[in-house]
Amino acid sequence: MAKVQKQIVPYLTVSNGVAAIAFYKKGFGATEIMRMPAEDKKRLMHAQLEINGHAVYLSDDFPEFSSGDTGGGRTPEKLGGSPVGMFIQLDEPKAVDKWMAKAVKAGAKVTMPAADQFWGDRFGVITDPFGHSWQFGAPIPKPKKAAAPKKKGKSK
Repeated sequence: MAKVQKQIVPYLTVSNGVAAIAFYKKGFGATEIMRMPAEDKKRLMHAQLEINGHAVYLSDDFPEFSSGDTGGGRTPEKLGGSPVGMFIQLDEPKAVDKWMAKAVKAGAKVTMPAADQFWGDRFGVITDPFGHSWQFGAPIPKPKKAAAPKKKGKSK
């Protein structure tokens, strides 16, 4: 049985669950906790991954259960993108570049190159092959203030 999560867990809808799991493993170092195939044996009803110590759920799209005018699907590809992004907080600025490079090597596209930002983080964004946006950030260490030189007093 999967671990019970006591936090908000992102639940991604993707066009190919098996391929998405493979990407997240290669691109983000994800650990697969579990997967549950759908009755049709072609799609995943549910899967749980762990990325950077946190749970991420995903499933294949099931357009037969979609409602509204989305044309029968809820993936970012079907919807023309997603207004939601996942943010991965990292400890060191150089980790932002490493995570992004690994994701790009696995098939992601850079949406916003990593750069030092005015708010004090190194920050960058990629879009995974399934249309989901992933943001990476880490605080830039503040420069240490140099000690003020000691005033030389006059001796009497």
